[in-house]
Amino acid sequence: MTVQELKQEFLEYIEITKGRSVKTVENYDRYLSRFITFAKAKSVDDVSEEKIREFRLWLNRQSGTGGDSMKRRTQNYYLIALRAFLKFLARRGIKAMPPERIELAKVPERSLDLITSAELDRLMRAPKGNDLKALRDRAIMELLFSTGLRVSELCALDTDLDLSRDELSVRGKGEKVRVVFLSPPAKSAVRTYLKERKDMEEALFVDGRAKKLHRIIPRDVQRMIKARAVQAGITKKVTPHVIRHSFATDLLENGADLRSVQALLGHANIATTQVYTHVTDKHLHDIHKAFHGKRRKE
Repeated sequence: MTVQELKQEFLEYIEITKGRSVKTVENYDRYLSRFITFAKAKSVDDVSEEKIREFRLWLNRQSGTGGDSMKRRTQNYYLIALRAFLKFLARRGIKAMPPERIELAKVPERSLDLITSAELDRLMRAPKGNDLKALRDRAIMELLFSTGLRVSELCALDTDLDLSRDELSVRGKGEKVRVVFLSPPAKSAVRTYLKERKDMEEALFVDGRAKKLHRIIPRDVQRMIKARAVQAGITKKVTPHVIRHSFATDLLENGADLRSVQALLGHANIATTQVYTHVTDKHLHDIHKAFHGKRRKE
């Protein structure tokens, strides 16, 4: 089989067997196709260490956003796709380069975009009045902060949400189901919004006017939160993911353990959750204050 035919089989495998989203499959297709084109690969033998080394050098010299070179994190996406493809070949018993020979580039620790609790409070209070749009926006933000949902997970919710319970199951990345919890303010905001809805759409949150309503999409939510942040006088960049960050840091600052936060966020790897710890170790400040410099004279 040609490398193109094997690539197609791999993409079908990760979509059907591994349950990856259509968007993930599209991204893997783009990453692999770019390598295949660069390497002029016809067979598996063309996926060699030498070709991958040349490809990495080429990627590093491509321009990224803002005119700088492509970020190491972005370059790694290509390498991760290649490794997954090679693992698939090994599983199929096809002789190819061992996937573990591909080493990812070291990247700087991810920084978090955070807002203060006071800014979060102002953001939540930004939608004024009781018109349907204000009620919807308030319900969206309260639900995001209560559950830590990804914006795509929020957009996929339907009106059959059981508000008599304090929890709901959501299907996240990799089709994995997890339980998230509804706070009283979130339940109240969603209930008030749904009470004012007169349409028959099944989506929990909708956008548009009158008969042209449609299920809200992530871009709609991003635009809304950006506008509400400006309205609240917040100069920082605020996105749905920033509210997810606030959800996680709020839990950790109030004593939640990392494993529990990992489960609530739906992170497959705890290393992803650990990025929050350096901004939430309040007890370290208390230890420093209690024990540091006690022998020095005033």
